[in-house]
Amino acid sequence: MLAGGGGTAAAAIFAGAAAAFGVALGAALAWINFRWLKQGLGALEQVSRSQAGAARVRIPKPVLMRFFARTALILVVLYVSLAYSLLPAWALLAGLFTLVVAVIVESVYQVAAAGQGKETR
Repeated sequence: MLAGGGGTAAAAIFAGAAAAFGVALGAALAWINFRWLKQGLGALEQVSRSQAGAARVRIPKPVLMRFFARTALILVVLYVSLAYSLLPAWALLAGLFTLVVAVIVESVYQVAAAGQGKETR
């Protein structure tokens, strides 16, 4: 969320309100995507453990719906925004990639801390 906030602030300063909203919307979509993916995988894990050894595994429909709805939500927002030129495309994409930036920053921090002999979280 810090990466999304930082990107939104930078877009507001350098590109204006529409770009800032685009980055914020993209970051919010990325966060929702991550949360739904995490919940879906957790539910699949529970289902697989409870049905271990069963001849036929049944996956609850809400789990499948959420798993596919996360991608559909992103595609619909991108389509509407790009088709009607509501927000800059680069701003939405930058917002969607804020989680990637956060993971890269955390990975570099962990490697640097391990190289200095510091104990990480």
